[in-house]
Amino acid sequence: MQSLNGAPNIAPKDFKRTKIIATIGPSVDNYEAIASLIKAGVNGLRLNFSHGTNKERTQQIAWVRKAAKAASKPVAIIQDLQGPKIRLGDFDGVATIAKGQSFSFCFGADYAGSGHLPTQYDLSKKVKRGERIYLNDGKLHTTVSSVRSGVVHVTAANSGILVQRKGINLPDTDFGGDIITAKDRTDLVYGSAQDIDYVALSFVQTADDITRLRKLLKSLNYNVKIIAKIETKAAVDNLEDIVRASDAVMIARGDLAVETPPESVPIVQRRIIGLGRQYAKPTIVATQMLAGMNEGPEPTRAEVSDVASAVIVGSDCVMLSDETATGQYPIEAVQTMKRIIVYTEHHMPLKVSFESTDDDHTRQAAISKAVISLAEDVQAVAIVAETKSGATALQIASYRTTIPLISVTNDVRTLQQLAIVYGNKSYMQPVDPLAANKLTDWLRQAKLFHKGDIVVTASGRYPGVVGTTDTIKVRVLE
Repeated sequence: MQSLNGAPNIAPKDFKRTKIIATIGPSVDNYEAIASLIKAGVNGLRLNFSHGTNKERTQQIAWVRKAAKAASKPVAIIQDLQGPKIRLGDFDGVATIAKGQSFSFCFGADYAGSGHLPTQYDLSKKVKRGERIYLNDGKLHTTVSSVRSGVVHVTAANSGILVQRKGINLPDTDFGGDIITAKDRTDLVYGSAQDIDYVALSFVQTADDITRLRKLLKSLNYNVKIIAKIETKAAVDNLEDIVRASDAVMIARGDLAVETPPESVPIVQRRIIGLGRQYAKPTIVATQMLAGMNEGPEPTRAEVSDVASAVIVGSDCVMLSDETATGQYPIEAVQTMKRIIVYTEHHMPLKVSFESTDDDHTRQAAISKAVISLAEDVQAVAIVAETKSGATALQIASYRTTIPLISVTNDVRTLQQLAIVYGNKSYMQPVDPLAANKLTDWLRQAKLFHKGDIVVTASGRYPGVVGTTDTIKVRVLE
């Protein structure tokens, strides 16, 4: 938790606006490594519930909170649910498949005894004749020819090989809302007793998936925000509804590039970022951003361009997966990503705009635009916003102003959740009618602001009450 005893050591104008999320794994599974990630520039840490044990995660959460407190820096923790584990099961050797060959899958089958390739998920309950099934990270394409007695029969469109536990993608299959597995439910029960800020839902297909998860979270009294992971063709088809229903969106480009044409992914990514900005929902660009640093100390030039492009278009966050979880240079990967972000933000070649929506006509949107317009007109050094739920900060951030946004809240969960919001730096302060002024005065005493600096504040007549921001003030600091 960031209190008023740890002022930043850089001026607000030099804040990194695009945030960094890193994944915890074997490469950073100790306090010192996690503290180094946070020091290097990480704003959020992802716990991948496809791997590890609850005992390990409990320790990792404790390390994150200890390191964040030592750094006087709020850090968001993300519980990334596994979702339906659609993979081949265990079998010996390699299955060589020829173009035009027919073969079959069966849930938990004995390949040697039955000739059916085993799967870890019962595909027969979901797939239909004529639907496509992609195997081995999309390298082997097949089409379902029939489904009989729990066995899925397919025909190969090209040659390839299959080995155990390789992933399966189903671009045409409707899961009918059945994407929250028994394991996910157990993991959510665990998470509800932990200090977690976001839950990421895997393999989202429709907005109803988000609604179902929200009801489940409410029943568990689990006070977190929901990140919708866009990694299926169905999610792309239902994108705007999903963005509206969720609290944040992750562009999970690995599976997305298998389920949709790879050339469409950059366009989908930009569309998601645009929708996120329109509806004031944080967006996260993920997968292989600095994959070259898994094994080497330097990224490829294409990877540097990839990160810079996400920054230019206006993503709230860029995320590291294997680079920090299992890579050989986890700290260096974060340092590299931060350098790319800061350089790009200081040399932005263009400003990207997206279409407005009816949501722009809400009172909150109008106040936020007025705050930014006024701050730009008076050449303010910062906008200081009081917020209970984080909504005011989210709305202001969605307009991607270059003026630093500093938010003040009395809610620790909001403090941590805002850690991954574009351009925002959050502080904790008890409920007070003058919270924004007191925070500004403290930053002035810490010499982050100077005499004559102009600050625009946004606050409400009822401090600590959600949805009451209604007052804008201009302060000239003495």
